[in-house]
Amino acid sequence: MMKKFLLIVCGSFVGAFLALFFCIIASMIMSFAIMGTSAMGSKKTASVDKNSILYIALDGDINERGGSAKSSMMDMMTDGQQKSTGLNVLMSAIKEAKDNKKIDGIVLDCKGGAASPATREALRRSLSDFKQSGKWIWAFGNEGIDQGDYYVASVADSIFINPVGAVDIHGFASVTPFFKRLLDKVGVEMQVIRVGTFKSAVEPYILDSISPANRLQQEHYLGAIWKELADTMAAGRKLTNARINQLADSLLVTMEPDSLLKYKIVDGLCYRHDFENKLKAKTNVDEEDDLKLVYPEDLAQDLEETTSSDQIAVVYATGEIDGAGGGLMGSNDGIDSEELSDIIYDLIKEDKVKGMVLRVNSPGGSAFGSEQIWEAINKFKESGKPVAVSMGDYAASGGYYISCGADRIFAERTTITGSIGIFGMIPSGEKLIRDNLYINSSEVATNKNAAMGASMFGIPVKRLSATQLAALQRMVNNGYELFTKRCADGRHVSQDSIKKIAEGRVWDGVTAKQIGLVDEFGGLEQAVKWVANKAGMKPDKYKTQNYPALEPDWRSMLNAIMSQQMEARMRSELGELYDYHRQLQIISQRQYILCLMEPLKLQ
Repeated sequence: MMKKFLLIVCGSFVGAFLALFFCIIASMIMSFAIMGTSAMGSKKTASVDKNSILYIALDGDINERGGSAKSSMMDMMTDGQQKSTGLNVLMSAIKEAKDNKKIDGIVLDCKGGAASPATREALRRSLSDFKQSGKWIWAFGNEGIDQGDYYVASVADSIFINPVGAVDIHGFASVTPFFKRLLDKVGVEMQVIRVGTFKSAVEPYILDSISPANRLQQEHYLGAIWKELADTMAAGRKLTNARINQLADSLLVTMEPDSLLKYKIVDGLCYRHDFENKLKAKTNVDEEDDLKLVYPEDLAQDLEETTSSDQIAVVYATGEIDGAGGGLMGSNDGIDSEELSDIIYDLIKEDKVKGMVLRVNSPGGSAFGSEQIWEAINKFKESGKPVAVSMGDYAASGGYYISCGADRIFAERTTITGSIGIFGMIPSGEKLIRDNLYINSSEVATNKNAAMGASMFGIPVKRLSATQLAALQRMVNNGYELFTKRCADGRHVSQDSIKKIAEGRVWDGVTAKQIGLVDEFGGLEQAVKWVANKAGMKPDKYKTQNYPALEPDWRSMLNAIMSQQMEARMRSELGELYDYHRQLQIISQRQYILCLMEPLKLQ
């Protein structure tokens, strides 16, 4: 066992060294690339021929932001292993394609893209708007089309799959792992202080199975979000919600492709080369010639271009607030509350900034950090400039905390929001250290609570006393009072009415609008238009500017590559155990007092 452990560790260091060597070489190449880009200008104009097609591949992650030099460099440095596309890039390209007379239509190549329902809803709405021009959309799945891609593809005029392909529609399920038995086995106890019956982020560490309250809220928002998707797919395919659910219950993925034609799930069966020939015929391209494909990155506007015009600031708040970790790019890096607050304070002083849209895609995080961002937004409002929030996949817990003070809140119908609650979770390693590792500890202290939180191996050595737990509960209660007051003041309702829909409960976008947590359905574009109108700005007389700037940061990118290599190595060696290891690692790094909802994992 020790030999295997040493091999894992040594292998990780070797992988990290090789990654560092690769990154140094890559950085030199990128430096020259940047200089070349600066000399030629930042705007890349694609050449669009007559009868062109906008080709959108639904594969990899669909993140909030893309189209920057930083994202391009990360794609090159990871050799495409972390393929991602910005939702803003896709929507900008679709908008450009709608007005470009040389673009005949759009092709959706369904390859299993990764995105939550609200992101897909925004993309599908953009595609639906494209069709208002009278242009066409076709979709194709080679191996098949999974449920998420099919929801997007249902907007298409025609859907084709390979003659041996499949379509998977099965509904939603949330699968929650519970770690209590594992923690009991190793001797770690989670001490939890919380306010909110529905605040379920702590449950995996203190229970063996889902609580009745958590089951109730999950059944509600899963059912509501699934209804939205089923209704939309049914309308797109001229079917009924009942038919979609019947097919979902019948293991549709196992059906013969001919049955998919019969049930009007697809419109045609053809191999990829036959599909390409159909496209050539539709766009008047000779069969021996190549299709005239245009890609989103080429067609989209320069979304990070600095503007000196009057502007609406679009401030992205994505990821966990002051969290322990995240992804590689701006969409998932996490929210630095101090940095984000400073950006908002700076925007107050900018005369050219007439208003702000805060784009929130966050499950929450630090209660302290959430309050700092809330205060910055409040100061922005006090300056007389309008502010709206545009919610993405999540604006829950701390994500709602930073949203509640806006003049107007926009959400998707499938956004997950609410979760107005607060908790602390403090591990105790007393049994692990004393009984399993056979280590004793002695304490010398000047005051009775001086050793509170004293740790060994990063885990507190002793359980909290009853007095200490009671003190922490008072602090959490005070945090909850402040949270609900911020929501009540922002929504112009009583604090008692907020508490009735709070308790840490998670809501879908439709229900959230019904109970007053959001004002209007729509995405970032709708929020920007609202702010511009509120600021008295005429249409087409203003620009948007994205914040924070996505500047190349060599240190963060090198660290990301090294971490990625080590993670891949450990995941390969540990398999499913790696996820448990990562969960415990995140817990040990988080602040104790949180406004956080664990992100939903849909199956």
